[in-house]
Amino acid sequence: MKKYFTLLKMGMMEDMHYRLSIFVRILGNLLYLLIVYFLWKAIFASSPSDTVNGMTFESTLVYLVLASALYGFLEMYAVWEIGRNIQKGDIVLYLLKPMEYKSYLFWQLSGGLVMGFLTTVLPTFIIVFIVTGSTIPLGLNLLYFIFSVGIAMVINYQIDFFVGSICFFTESIWGINMMRQVIVLLLSGATIPIAFFPEAFRKVVNVLPFVAIYDYPLNILLHGDGDLVMVGRKLAVQLIWAIVLSVISRLFWKASVRRVTVNGG
Repeated sequence: MKKYFTLLKMGMMEDMHYRLSIFVRILGNLLYLLIVYFLWKAIFASSPSDTVNGMTFESTLVYLVLASALYGFLEMYAVWEIGRNIQKGDIVLYLLKPMEYKSYLFWQLSGGLVMGFLTTVLPTFIIVFIVTGSTIPLGLNLLYFIFSVGIAMVINYQIDFFVGSICFFTESIWGINMMRQVIVLLLSGATIPIAFFPEAFRKVVNVLPFVAIYDYPLNILLHGDGDLVMVGRKLAVQLIWAIVLSVISRLFWKASVRRVTVNGG
């Protein structure tokens, strides 16, 4: 594990080197949260009931604030990194290294995850807990939540790696990655809670892997204290998706890497 922790440390040092980007990330997150607050405040103000689809304004706001923090933590920008490596031709050098490229990239980018946790997730969680009080129960659900986020990180990375491999065929990844971000953020509940989706659409979304990235961990955190059946079911589904997507991304990578070309070669 020493080599992996070395890559993790290098990733953290690289992320800290660009201190302005950390500040901009925090500022951008605060602006987004202000928009979310006033948007959903207006939505609930126009509703005749204090509860919409089983969620109050407070619970909706907590859900979306934590989802935003998780997004800042889980977004590894692996697609951009893979695209740059392919376009510049550096991918050939990585393929020659003794460590598998997929593992190398994961641990290299994981340093950014640690910094994202320290600068986004932890402060946001503390602020939300202080402001809302009992909205977030403190119990075994915290332990389940941490485990669930770890699986969500793997699922998100597998999706990113799969999408990044498409660059072998397109040689450009910008448009495809933008589409990926929109699909993941929408269908995972990160921008709109799954509870607000129409029932027919919600049934479709619930069989896709995206809900396992944000919606499952947040539901475990907010409602998982004492509900072992719900927690066990969601963790089991997450593990299944992590394994399935890992196999799919690995097979697609092996098929895609055969098309590698550098400077027309």
